[in-house]
Amino acid sequence: MPEAVIVSALRTPIGTARKGTLRDTNAYDLAHHIVTAAAKGLDPAQVDDVILGEALYGGGVVARHAAVTAGLTSAPGLAQNRHCAAGLSSVQHAAASIRAGMDELIIAGGVNSSSTGPRSRFQVDGEWVDPWNPPTHPDRPDAPNLDMSITVGWNAAVKAGVSREEMDAWALRSHRNAIRAIDEGRFDAEIVPIDTPHGLFSVDEHPRRETTLEKLASLKPLHPEIEGFSITAGNACGANDAAAAMVVASDRLGLPALATIRSWASVGVDPAETGLAPVKAIPKALSRAGLALGDVDLFEINEAFAAMCVATIGLLGIDPQRVNVNGSGCSLGHPVAATGSRMLVTLVHELRRRGGGIGVAAMCAGGGMGSATVIEVPAP
Repeated sequence: MPEAVIVSALRTPIGTARKGTLRDTNAYDLAHHIVTAAAKGLDPAQVDDVILGEALYGGGVVARHAAVTAGLTSAPGLAQNRHCAAGLSSVQHAAASIRAGMDELIIAGGVNSSSTGPRSRFQVDGEWVDPWNPPTHPDRPDAPNLDMSITVGWNAAVKAGVSREEMDAWALRSHRNAIRAIDEGRFDAEIVPIDTPHGLFSVDEHPRRETTLEKLASLKPLHPEIEGFSITAGNACGANDAAAAMVVASDRLGLPALATIRSWASVGVDPAETGLAPVKAIPKALSRAGLALGDVDLFEINEAFAAMCVATIGLLGIDPQRVNVNGSGCSLGHPVAATGSRMLVTLVHELRRRGGGIGVAAMCAGGGMGSATVIEVPAP
């Protein structure tokens, strides 16, 4: 059985939705930009497919649109939607097809434009739905399908006993890690600058240099009517725009490999426990690779809310110093369908910077889903 290896790993800088530099750059343009960059140097006829995660769009296939505009006409294109984990699932899908011997080279990733997504409302079971956050499960009082601050953030905090102080401290750490990574140039090798109507965009704009623990502690909870509720805008992810893509290929092609995709796993949990889904997904993915938590050098655990990341670390007994060393959702932001592939891109490059090792990217996804992918970066 062939191995699935990552040949290139790229992303756009991450924009702040609706007011940031990518506010007038739609998902199709983002997808075209990153797929074109990923395909550079490849024979278009060699690309078997283009798979992109998307979460805000329906009725079309952004990946096929990007394949055509990037000159990859013979690659059919596939839309992948596992909500927040869509970009992670697209890479898993590509690896599965390659390991099965069905394909040899696929461009996989995710694209998200919260700024320009469709704004029209529609009805589901007689209820009007906001398309910015389409329902992933039937609405319930203990797990609202349109309010992830409760379903994901607060429920995880309650179940794992995560305090407001712990959430704010983790959010501050996230911003500091992201700012340090930007200042040290850690993202330079993974970011493909993009021309926008507002100028050339090359640096993630969501992290806040001025964030302090005092400022975070001063923010009001999103639901003051709920006793003890401690999720705020400061210890939650942002709304963001970005795209990420990687070339996933069979090792039999002999292309220089940045990393090998060792295993992956996706799980389902009760919707009220969505924020804790990585607690199941991470051990399952590691077991499939014959590995344990102690074998992992670095983790990327998406900070949809600081609470769910802190809860996952605590429940699994992970060393926090191995988690999100360059920031995550609370600082870099959460461009929903692109986040999973963005995490993998960053993980590949950071492990290479450190001389190789085992990495895990994991996240929860709306509706009671979770996913994790295990990669190995060889020593130079």
